Amino acid sequence: MKKPFFLFASLSVLLAACSLAGPFANSTPTATPLASATLQQQTLTPLPPATAAPSPTPPVADYGPANFPAGVNPLTGLTVSNPTLLDRRPMLIKVSNLPRNVRPQWGLSLADIVFEYYTEEGSTRFAALFYGNNADMVGPIRSGRFIDADLVRGYKAVFAFGSAYVAEMDRFLNSEFSNRLVIEGPSTPLKRYDPNGLNDLVVNTADLSAYITAQGVENGRQDLDGMTFKVLSPAGGQPGTQITLRYSGSIYNRWDYDPTSGTYLRFADTADDMDRNNPQYAQSSDRLTGKPLAFDNVVVLFVTHETYATNIYDILFSGSGDGFAFRDGLAYKVKWQRNETDVVSLLNPDGTAFPFKPGTTWFEIMGVSSTVTQTAQGYQFLHLMP
Repeated sequence: MKKPFFLFASLSVLLAACSLAGPFANSTPTATPLASATLQQQTLTPLPPATAAPSPTPPVADYGPANFPAGVNPLTGLTVSNPTLLDRRPMLIKVSNLPRNVRPQWGLSLADIVFEYYTEEGSTRFAALFYGNNADMVGPIRSGRFIDADLVRGYKAVFAFGSAYVAEMDRFLNSEFSNRLVIEGPSTPLKRYDPNGLNDLVVNTADLSAYITAQGVENGRQDLDGMTFKVLSPAGGQPGTQITLRYSGSIYNRWDYDPTSGTYLRFADTADDMDRNNPQYAQSSDRLTGKPLAFDNVVVLFVTHETYATNIYDILFSGSGDGFAFRDGLAYKVKWQRNETDVVSLLNPDGTAFPFKPGTTWFEIMGVSSTVTQTAQGYQFLHLMP
């Protein structure tokens, strides 16, 4: 097996980098733990004029969970404008969410799928998958977490990240995908946008894919079957035009359904709200494209969070669990499932496949003890562990 490409330094230097990139090196505000009280109804911020997200060619048929045509992206159900992009591995890139001055991030509007999950001390981080599109700049890139190993396996991805805590890095180094790990180094495509900044590591996805190929890693089309896509909304949906999610007193967000574009628009916290009675939001956008973050599907998954050490969590993202899927302004109770090497798929309560809307998906991963409150407009979620 080839050595990971970032092993350009001695082991002592690498371990020092791992420690510095760990959770205790993050300059994120410490959030007071939340009680399990019911979330209060929040006042909607008026939506700006709707701007549709860039869309590949609309689907001419429903697809999945297998036998996708050569030019159809199995992660979106959409026909891509450049089918050769599908003849490579997806790229999983870790993106920062705190401190707030890293926002807006680069490139998220071009991702096929984004996972948001709890890291430590009230913070969340994003794992963005790029496959059917390229992005000239993605970031700011931050360090990996245990759950990323599940995502890399499931999506057979190249993994670009900013080092990791020692135990997490050990899991990556001892994995079968160790030759697909890429961090900053003299020969890698991860570069500093601002040499003097703390949150300035970025990458061009085309360069990242070409780099892996140049290192001799097999970089052809992978088996990404598992997702089902249907253009028409399934029956049985409840009103789901607004989704609010609270991970801590520092990190909370809201998704508002925009019927003009048929997408959910993201709004994120602009100030701490420890008492949960004064949330303040700003609409999220992409610093690269200037477009709002607009996703066709928003899916909330309840997954066990196991304490590994103080402020370090192992999110056990395999097997199955409960969740909610939102598409077309409607909400559905679903089950999620994935084996160790599978993508995430959704099931209806009766065990049949639940169809994603063709397009992009944002997954919100929360603890299995999280609370759910249904409102006239949608649903409110409060993250509680495990």
